[in-house]
Amino acid sequence: MTETTRTPTPVDAVAEEHVRRSIELDPLFATELGVPGHDDRLPDVSPAGLAEVTALARHTLAALDEVEPADDVDRVTVAAMRERLGLEVELAEAGEDLRSLNVIASPVQALRDVFDLMPTDTAEDWENVAARLSRLPEALEGYQESLRTAQGAGHVAALRQVTACLRQADELADADTSFFTRLVRGATTNGEVPSRALREALAAGTADARQAYADLARFLGEELAPDAPEADAVGRERYALWSRYFLGAAVDLDETYEWGLTELARIVAEQEAVAEQLYGRGTGVTEAMARLDAEPARMLHGTDALRAWMQQTSDEAVAALADTHFDIPAPVRRLECLIAPTQSGGIYYTGPSSDFSRPGRMWWAVPAGVTEFATWRERTTVYHEGVPGHHLQIGQTVFRADTLNTWRRQGSWVSGHGEGWALYAERLMADLGFLDDPGDRMGMLDGQRLRAARVVLDIGVHLGKEAPAEWGGGTWDAARAWPFLTANANMPEPFLAFELDRYLGWPGQAPSYKIGQRLWEEIREASRAAQPETFDLRAFHRRALDVGSVGLDVLRGALLG
Repeated sequence: MTETTRTPTPVDAVAEEHVRRSIELDPLFATELGVPGHDDRLPDVSPAGLAEVTALARHTLAALDEVEPADDVDRVTVAAMRERLGLEVELAEAGEDLRSLNVIASPVQALRDVFDLMPTDTAEDWENVAARLSRLPEALEGYQESLRTAQGAGHVAALRQVTACLRQADELADADTSFFTRLVRGATTNGEVPSRALREALAAGTADARQAYADLARFLGEELAPDAPEADAVGRERYALWSRYFLGAAVDLDETYEWGLTELARIVAEQEAVAEQLYGRGTGVTEAMARLDAEPARMLHGTDALRAWMQQTSDEAVAALADTHFDIPAPVRRLECLIAPTQSGGIYYTGPSSDFSRPGRMWWAVPAGVTEFATWRERTTVYHEGVPGHHLQIGQTVFRADTLNTWRRQGSWVSGHGEGWALYAERLMADLGFLDDPGDRMGMLDGQRLRAARVVLDIGVHLGKEAPAEWGGGTWDAARAWPFLTANANMPEPFLAFELDRYLGWPGQAPSYKIGQRLWEEIREASRAAQPETFDLRAFHRRALDVGSVGLDVLRGALLG
């Protein structure tokens, strides 16, 4: 993969300046990128702080109007930044930044999650942790100010989200079980016990952090909950805005809802065929899954075995795909598989630092008490989070410093592009023969079925559409969504209960996976149709991933013209 380094342009300069100022305004972003010098700070999420973020977006949009694109790379940068930053402004003008409160992606979680990415090897690292912990009271007070401002405008999250976030805050405030308590309990500096002064700073920071979340819980329960609406649906106008944000594309929501129903039925039929392939005619999907769970050869025991299996599966995929189906740069061939410090049940990916000194990592947040894991369910997950999924997608983009500015490589993330690619990657691995084992294929279909069901559920509830007769008819709401979700997802009910809360509080995000996959496949087939004699899948993947995480309409324009 020898490349010629591209000379940076005035457009690149605008993008780099935007990233520099974004880092100043959001130290969490700096930690995510692996940029040193900001790990002791937290962002200002008060109305004044959020206004600065919006002002920066407007400033950068104006700056883009003053520069002329020098080449195709610039033209994509301008289109992508106008799309992303323009939507940020639209969301702020609608008050969406001030009212941000949900169970998975609001300041409640972000201000805690950043500690997972912080280095903790040296005394200086732990001093940053202590400083950042001590700043949580100020950050969460500013957050409460934003929520109060939104409340004054009649914009309050649904009661379901308020009460769930209250519980999360209570857990973080608990002296014995708080994440913060566990974090500092294991503090060492280069394998040694920290100094007394550092231990005292960490203890004080932990107390500050727990008190900050206790104050947030009180605010949510006493001040915000009384004004929180019972209804979960956000309505068509808000939903359309968030759908565009998560996809980077405008889709016909009514047509997409109907497509979701059709796609769900198609996947169920495919599952039924695989169930009979596994265990004979007349075997149903539920029975087949139960029998797969009972096969000793498909079970792992303990988190050490799980981590080792994840790593081996990932390494084997990289070895098989590199230089055959994908161009994989040398630094991207390393993926670290880890057990997460939290116990939420989620599986997620964090990207590498720009110099790859911190590698890309796949994390599994194993719930407390869970000690057995079924490989048939999770092989496709490793492909989703690793290679050719998120790790290849994100790692390859980070690697393209010879061509792409920092904003293109690390400053932009579009859910429909990223999660759509990861689902595309899962189905591609099946097409390439990596999921020929019927059990592994059932696992892939199980995940695809959930993602299709989420298209129906999410659009159905938030737009107040009529549920099909087979699911009880009437208007979609949380009560109708629950049996629909449990019927189409083979997961423990506590996990699904959280998932439903997530969909109801984060409109448009969950469907972006499956809709994103649909749009990726449409772009690939349009590219094939445009070059029927010369189309090469490996070359398409290389070209597409080199664009970076942009809105899917921008991607379509970049690849198809």
